[in-house]
Amino acid sequence: MIEFWDCRLRITRKGQVIIPQAVRQQLGLHPHCEVEFCLVGEQLVLEKVDSQRSERATEAIAHLQAHPPRAGLSTDEILALCRGDA
Repeated sequence: MIEFWDCRLRITRKGQVIIPQAVRQQLGLHPHCEVEFCLVGEQLVLEKVDSQRSERATEAIAHLQAHPPRAGLSTDEILALCRGDA
């Protein structure tokens, strides 16, 4: 277990930072999991979102339950629904 970790990382042109594998493994960070950034004074703190379902996923599920899929729609019609254009 890493108790204290100190390392300098470089930010890419796209504003990305690669979190070292040992840190990702210890914190259980995996592709597509959600994290939160908190600014504490002059420090940026990264925290893993604790809930199994993020708020965004919960909202998407609620939307699908309220609006069941419609059969017979074209791809363009489905995309319009996804974008909220319909």
